Amino acid sequence: MRTQQEYGREIEMTGKIGAKDAVSKLDGWNAAEGRDAIEKTFEFKDFNEAFGFMTRVAIKADQMDHHPEWFNVYNRVEVTLATHDAGGVTDKDVTLASFMDSLA
Repeated sequence: MRTQQEYGREIEMTGKIGAKDAVSKLDGWNAAEGRDAIEKTFEFKDFNEAFGFMTRVAIKADQMDHHPEWFNVYNRVEVTLATHDAGGVTDKDVTLASFMDSLA
């Protein structure tokens, strides 16, 4: 695995796989329009469940040092994933997307 020095720490360099390949590995995820990213909307019973989901994902994302773009209104959470350092979708996005699916 390649690494790169960034802000005084080693970061893992993950190769780009692209949105099309990523969505073929995931259930209910779609390629984002106009950029190399994947997206999905999650719906929950209420705000409490939606926020609980976001909290659990935030903990995992922080551990991975890989953070989603997301938007929450009441019981709905819209998520977009891409690896900014790689300029598109990588295995890190698939891993985080799979984790999100396991919680929903």
